[in-house]
Formats: sequence, C-alpha cells, structure tokens
Amino acid sequence: MVPLLLVLLLVLILFGAGFALEALWWVAVILLVVWLLGFVLRSADSAGKRGRWYRW
Repeated sequence: MVPLLLVLLLVLILFGAGFALEALWWVAVILLVVWLLGFVLRSADSAGKRGRWYRW
C-alpha cells in the first residue's frame, strides 16, 4: 500500500511540475512577443529619434 501511495504521489508531483513548466513556457512566449512588438512599434520623439518603449 505504501509503495502505491508513493508512486501516486510521484506521479502527481511530476504532473504538476509538467503543467507548471508548460504554463511558464506559454508566459515566456507571450512576453517575448510583447517585447519584440515594443521594438517594432516604438514611437519617435520630436527630434525624430526612436525612444525606448520601456521606462527603465
């Protein structure tokens, strides 16, 4: 009984980690797209220079 519970616990941990990693990959891809769009769509200032689209 104890080995079965340990295997089930291991499966749950690995499934949870896999789901979390998959979700983090999607978040990373979305942030990369937003970051790249910021470079493409950044506006020019009054002197015609392209400014930074972020604040820092």
